[in-house]
Formats: sequence, structure tokens, C-alpha cells
Amino acid sequence: MAKTREQAQAAREAKLDELHESLTGAVERLVSGPDWARALAFAARFRSRSFNNTLLIWVAHAEAYEQGRVPEPFPSYVAGYKQWRALGRQVEKGQPGYQILAPVTGRFASANPADAESWRRLGKGEKPRAGEVVRSKMVGVRPAYVWDASQTTGEPIPEPPAPRLLEGQAPVGLWDGLAAQVEAAGFAVLRVPHEGMIHGANGMTDYTANTVAVRENMDPAAQVKTLAHELGHVLLHGPDQDEARQHRGIREVEAESVALMVGAAHGMDTSGYTIPYVSTWAARVDGKEPVEVVKATGERVRKTALAILDRLGTAQVGDGTPPGMDRDAAHRETPANARPAVDLTAPRRVASLPEPGARPVPVPAFEGRGL
Repeated sequence: MAKTREQAQAAREAKLDELHESLTGAVERLVSGPDWARALAFAARFRSRSFNNTLLIWVAHAEAYEQGRVPEPFPSYVAGYKQWRALGRQVEKGQPGYQILAPVTGRFASANPADAESWRRLGKGEKPRAGEVVRSKMVGVRPAYVWDASQTTGEPIPEPPAPRLLEGQAPVGLWDGLAAQVEAAGFAVLRVPHEGMIHGANGMTDYTANTVAVRENMDPAAQVKTLAHELGHVLLHGPDQDEARQHRGIREVEAESVALMVGAAHGMDTSGYTIPYVSTWAARVDGKEPVEVVKATGERVRKTALAILDRLGTAQVGDGTPPGMDRDAAHRETPANARPAVDLTAPRRVASLPEPGARPVPVPAFEGRGL
């Protein structure tokens, strides 16, 4: 018996609730600093996906490994059913996919784009009126499936060369690339002989003098890690950001986490990154639940690290997208069923939309369920 639209929507809502509970459970298990560091190192290898989705993939793959359905404790590449087929591979019979959250987008039209109240939602197949501008915006989420490469068979997956580093060695070009980004933000990079010149620290960002200082009496790997940490401060924690000033603990967690993801994306050893217990910083934000603080911090860190990595010309490990696949196509995951995605919010107008050519910033459809 075919499902009614109401039944299909109820089933999809139930799956979203299940995913939300799984995500909350994954966040709650990030108890210690090392747990958080491991989650970020994992997210660095799947940085093309949201922090929430990397946690869902992490949990689902760990469960599959415990059940003997996959041979390795960590996934290698993940993609949707159609994406694997496009690469000449087929999902093995009986292999359940990993459920994640995929965006639902809507088309909006306006004859006066500068007026936020003028935007109207276009129906399916509806064409804009003469003179109207059309833009897309994320309006909700839907459950979707991806599979790890080990759950597929078919054409060999080409393995791109991975960076290999000796202990204490810095990736080629990483210092120069990070320094260029610091300077592009309006700060001068200083190398000082020892920590005594910067109050005993490895590095220091001075927002008054617009300088970033890193001590030289460390090995090259520690120096680039410190520079990445300070770049995190530069990009995230300016003096005009009230929330950052109010929560120094989170400032340091974010900067160190950005450095960890940048390092992990270059194959660097991340075991020496020091991050305090999650409970000591996530519970200090007034009016917010620790779980939501952790998810928001993780995504903020991921976006910042991804922006840094995208501007570097260095050799980096993969981002979880199978070689040969269009990076943007990897975000069009296999839907949980063949029916059209349900519009979870059904807004008729949007407050603001990015200008043409600007990089869109997805806005979660409802609190706690963002991608």
C-alpha cells in the first residue's frame, strides 16, 4: 500500500529526529580534550562535509566496524549511491548506508533584490516574472545516505600521493602560505628569538600593534602549528567581537582547533595539540546548552580551517571526496527515499540572500538541526 504524503512526511520527520538524537549522542561523547582532538582530526579528513555530518559518519562507521561490516576502523572516502556508480563502483548488496543530513534548497525571485521583503518563493516548475532575479537558498534538511569505499566494489580508486613528514618537519610551503594570509588580514609576522619576548608563550597576536609573533626556538613543525593557531585568532577573535572577548576559554579552543585541522590536513602529527576538557569550556556560555555550543564551535572551526586550506597551494591529504569526483557533486547525497524532499520550513520570503558571485552561507532551517 502506497504511503500518503502525510505518512511519508511523518516517516521523514522520524528519521530526522533519529539523526538528531544520534548527533546529540555523538557530541555528548566528546568528553575530554583528546576526544575533541580526535574528532577534529577525523573532520579534517572529511572537511568537505559539515562538522555535524562528519560526526554522524564517524559514529555510523564505528558501528559498522564493530559489526564486522567494514574492514577498517576509519572510513576512507564516502559518497552517495549515484556518485559511486558514476565512478564505476557499486554498493555491495546488504550494505546499509550511513545516514546524514542533506540540504533542501528553494528558489526565490525578486524584482528588487535590495528589498529583503520583496523575495517570494517559486513553486516547482514556476518561472520568474520578467525582470526578476532568481536565487537559491537553503530552507531545510532531509535525511540522505552515503557509503564508505569499503562498502563498494568495482573500478580501482586512484590514490593521490599523501604528504609524508619526518618528526619535527614542517610541510613545504605551509609557513609561507599561512604568513601570507596573516599579512593579507593586515598583520605583520614577526619571528622572535625566544618565548621571553612574548610573555613565555609560543606565539602571540597583538591587535593593537597588528602583529603576530612566533618564537624561533622550536622545531619547524611547532612553528607552523603556532602560526596556524595565531591565524585562527586573527580570523575569529578580533577586539570588536564581543562574544569572543567574553569567552576566553572558547577563543583558545577555537584557535587550537583550527591549527589542529590545518595540521591534520597536511599529515602532521596532531597528538601534541593541547585542548582542555570539553565540559570546562562548553558549559560556560550563558543561555546555551553545551551540546549546541560544541556543534556550533565545531562548524565554526571547520569553516575557518577550510577557508585557510583553500587558499594554500600546499600538498594536503584528501577531504573525503573520492578521487575523480566533482567536489560539489559530492554534496548531492542519495536521498533516503525517491520522493521529493519535504520543505521543512516553507518560508515564502527570505530576510537576505547573498549577492551574485558571493559564496553562499547555509543557514540551518531550525535550531539544533543545521548541516
